[in-house]
Amino acid sequence: MNESIFKPGATAVITGAAMGIGLAAATRCAEAGMNVCLADVDGAELDAVQDRVARAAQAAGGEVMSTVTDVGDGAAMDALREMVERRLGPVGFLMNNAVTRVGGGVWGDPDDWRRAMDVNFWGVVNGVRSFVPAMIEGGTAGAVVNVGSKQGITNPPGNTVYNVTKAAVKHYTEALAHELRNTENCRVTAHLLVPGWTTTGKKEHKPGAWLPEQVVERMIDALGRGDFYIVCPDGEVSEEMDRQRIRWAAGDITENRPALSRWHPDFKEAFETDAG
Repeated sequence: MNESIFKPGATAVITGAAMGIGLAAATRCAEAGMNVCLADVDGAELDAVQDRVARAAQAAGGEVMSTVTDVGDGAAMDALREMVERRLGPVGFLMNNAVTRVGGGVWGDPDDWRRAMDVNFWGVVNGVRSFVPAMIEGGTAGAVVNVGSKQGITNPPGNTVYNVTKAAVKHYTEALAHELRNTENCRVTAHLLVPGWTTTGKKEHKPGAWLPEQVVERMIDALGRGDFYIVCPDGEVSEEMDRQRIRWAAGDITENRPALSRWHPDFKEAFETDAG
């Protein structure tokens, strides 16, 4: 990106903003003097953090608003856009960060599957459809960051529901980036943030995990370079380890190995050798 979107007077909308990476991003935007809308489904958590973000914004000349929003509801997201534009002005930065981890394996509860898809995938789609057309029409530089996961790339056994939703976000964001760069006079770009092990929510911070603020700083640096894939390491997984794992996952197809061969007993030694 040739010009920063993190500047005084610009407007940011962040979903899942009441804690974790979303809250860290909202705080960072506020400190930059941006107008910030914090959206989350948990009104009590929003109330608990709004004053802190507002103080950061006021010190830098920005304004903060918060609103309870279900990102899985397209009409609610349209209403959010109208509210933000009316109060804070045109949106320059959209971060689709809201997430739920309900679910389980292949035989998980169908209602959990539907809720996970509504929040993790449709929440992203609804955010894009509600905000991005106006961002394009505005003619100014802007960015959309959709939050994915390494689990949506390498698909480790366990929470299949979550993996599927994040794989869908990856593919959708890739298609969105292609669409935007081929749209005439469009100055809005799309990016996929892929955090590593991060202390989020109210979890106890453990050695090896990154803090949300570290993820956000890496995101801002990467946006400045124009990166699409923003893959974050952590204290236990290096960038080279991430690359090796992603290459191995793709190699299951090109080398005709069994699905998820990284966790297959016949390929355990081969993976560990490849990993060095």
